[in-house]
Amino acid sequence: MTNSLAELLSFSARRFAERPALHYKNQHISYAQLQLWVQQQTERLSLLGLQRFDRVAIYLPKQLETVVALFACNSGGAVFVPVNPALKAAQVQHILNDCNVRCLITSVERLHGLTEVLTACPDLHTVLVVDSASLTAVEQLQPLHSHYRVMAWLEQREELSTPNLTPRHQSMTDADMAAILYTSGSTGKPKGVVLSQRNLLCGAASVASYLQNTPDDVLLGILPLSFDYGLSQLTTAFSVGASVVLLDFLLVQDVVRAVEHYQVTGIAAVPPLWAQLAKANWPEGSASSVRYFTNSGGAMPQALLSQLQIIFNKAEPYLMYGLTEAFRSTYLPPSELLRRPGSMGRAIPNAEILVVREDGSLCGPNEPGELVHRGPLVSLGYWNAPEKTAERFKPDPLAASGIQLAPLAVFSGDTVKYDEEGFLYFIGRRDEMIKTSGYRVSPTEVEEAVYRLDPAIQDVAALGIYDGTDQGILVLVALAGGASKNTDVITGQWLIQLKRSLPNFMIPRAIVLKDGLPKNPNGKIDRKALAQEYQHYFSEAKPNE
Repeated sequence: MTNSLAELLSFSARRFAERPALHYKNQHISYAQLQLWVQQQTERLSLLGLQRFDRVAIYLPKQLETVVALFACNSGGAVFVPVNPALKAAQVQHILNDCNVRCLITSVERLHGLTEVLTACPDLHTVLVVDSASLTAVEQLQPLHSHYRVMAWLEQREELSTPNLTPRHQSMTDADMAAILYTSGSTGKPKGVVLSQRNLLCGAASVASYLQNTPDDVLLGILPLSFDYGLSQLTTAFSVGASVVLLDFLLVQDVVRAVEHYQVTGIAAVPPLWAQLAKANWPEGSASSVRYFTNSGGAMPQALLSQLQIIFNKAEPYLMYGLTEAFRSTYLPPSELLRRPGSMGRAIPNAEILVVREDGSLCGPNEPGELVHRGPLVSLGYWNAPEKTAERFKPDPLAASGIQLAPLAVFSGDTVKYDEEGFLYFIGRRDEMIKTSGYRVSPTEVEEAVYRLDPAIQDVAALGIYDGTDQGILVLVALAGGASKNTDVITGQWLIQLKRSLPNFMIPRAIVLKDGLPKNPNGKIDRKALAQEYQHYFSEAKPNE
């Protein structure tokens, strides 16, 4: 039995010592090599004066040092805080201050971009740079009169000939805090979701079980490691001795080449990324190694799923639903795809999903209610945010009345329903639901209808925009080849088609073609930014009727 991620890696290093754990560019790191490097960096961190549960931020793209830093923090008893590499200085500063980061691991280039904001991070005492060429180079990075020191990352992996496969902290338990992941949420600044060792270990075991992962699997890591869905590719792979390809790509064709070169067997992505991959050029046989692909972070449009099934014709699709506060909640077995179109599936192993009314009582079949997640994947709450934690984390509705310290469940804020066989269907986010003409309209349903209009459609966002008396539905569309010059003609034709498939109250008041839709750091469409940009659209513009 393992009690931490560090122990999980040690266990795999003993069982799969010479098997590849990571692929990065032209480097292939075995489990034994990875464990050796992690042990070395664990000792390095211990010399910095870090105490147990001190927060260590890792602000790097997906590279070998990023993974080593995550596991070295865990091995040394620190709490790792992966920072999305797409964030800018102001957002990084918020995270560093919000969870009182003591140590920052980053690169020379990124440090240069943070110099001004780090002076306003009083808890920070050490910055480790992973790509410093010499001690002189490190000294040049040290700002005058700064309250933190800049030091070089230890790089001599080969110095230790025999790794110690036992993590340094023997007293660590699976209830201990392990990580803080920042999630954007619907309002305010990002919140830090606190994950325990148990959350991470149970999540890895659960996903690996229903995806039937084995040591022969090669998982493609294309999502940020600051995103729970991206981090899961590492933990899931390491739980069974599989390997992960770390890939930061500029062009979608780079993904195609990586899949073929490494003979990738599993791919995880979110809908906007899947839309890009569907438009890529996949030479015959280039995707033949893929045995499954997974989707989370938003509903998969049926038209897009059909395109992916043609490209990955030997793979099984797994449509999943999750939230950072509880890792993963549901999945739809591939065998149910045709029978239950649009379903989120049922609870993943070692989780239970409830659908509850406003008063907390349980809903019946086909009755809309809030999705509630209970079980060992429920996180420890939000960092230093008791009020926000109390809003989302509430006593488990199924806890026995005699338990004085009842466990908490996550109330997702998502409206769902389940059928007579227990399969769940997403209706919409409470804070994204559009209320128009007295009806509550799910943006997802409108977006699905728009996706079906044209195979060239890449991204769609349906918003409820207030016009002074009511909300009108505004649909923003990005085409794969960019916006067309014949905008009015195209959107007019689309509106005519939508009137054939949607009730009147769901017909968009306007459709706007854009060159692209903004994405948040996790790759999802940034609805908050779009709502802000178009908040006065119906009062300032003449929409298409």
